This record gives sequence, C-alpha cells and structure tokens, in this order.
Amino acid sequence: MNAALLLAAIDFAAKKHCDQRRKDPALSPYINHPIAVASLVAGVGGIADEVTILAAILHDTVEDTDTSLDELEEFFGRDVRDIVAEVTDDKSLLKEERKRLQVEHAPLASDRAKIVKLADRTCNVIDIRNSPPSDWSVERRLDYLTWSAAVVAGCRGANAALEAHFDTELASARLRLGV
Repeated sequence: MNAALLLAAIDFAAKKHCDQRRKDPALSPYINHPIAVASLVAGVGGIADEVTILAAILHDTVEDTDTSLDELEEFFGRDVRDIVAEVTDDKSLLKEERKRLQVEHAPLASDRAKIVKLADRTCNVIDIRNSPPSDWSVERRLDYLTWSAAVVAGCRGANAALEAHFDTELASARLRLGV
C-alpha cells in the first residue's frame, strides 16, 4: 500500500467533509465515518487492495460534497472513481427511491463496491446502536436496521469476515432495541 496515496486520500476526504457532522448527539466530525469504514475494510475484511481502501475513504465525497467523479479519477484513478460511483446515491431522487435502489443494485455491484458497502452499512449500524440521532424513534432505528440488512443481503459473497461482522453488529443493535 502506498502510504503517501493513502494519506492523500484521507487529506482529500477530510478537506471535503470538513464542515460536515454526523447526526449523533455529539455531532462527531464526519471524517470519522469514512476512516472507520476504511479501517473495517482493512482490519476486519483483511483487504490490502489499495483501490478498495482508497474508495472506502472516499466513498461519500461525491454523494455528500461538491466532489465530482472526474475529480476523483484525476487524483486517485479510474478504478477508485468507478467504485465510488457504484456506491453513490443519486441525491436528485427521493430518499425512499434511493433506499430502494440501494437494495436493488447491491447484488449487481462489483466485489470491491460490495466490500465498501458492507463496511459502510456495518459502521452505520454500530452508530445506530451506540449513538443514534437524538430525533430518531426506536421504530425508525429498527426500520434502518431492516433496510441495512436488505442492502447487505445483496452484498453477500464478497467478504465472509465483513458479512459475519455485520451480522454480529446487527444482532447487537437489535438486542439493544429490544428485538
């Protein structure tokens, strides 16, 4: 793994997400999320593939900032661009349509995109369990967990360790919510 390129991706994502916060009660810096996703990909998933790790760090830049796919390609290459494109929602669509399309498109994604999606869903499930947005009811959290499980169902077969970790975290989150 090229350490300079990894640090460049972290720096790029940090600058792009610098004014963003998570929805948790502490309003954590958003950059914590893509770093956690990349850490799961490498640590739990055992992935050493540079392209997949870079895509994990950059996975929300196009969806949630002014970053373009062309910009990602310029700095990080076509493969990273393509993975990020696969996991990026079309924000011009209504939320429910975006969620439906994530479930529908998951089985069609490349293995690299599935790995990023598995780690992303897992990190979000952990956040829903440990520090959910304060305005989310138990019902909304349960709906989110159910939807996340449906997305992950389409990603199965890409990385057994990440899938098992998701299952453990999902069960823990459901248990915390009393189901």
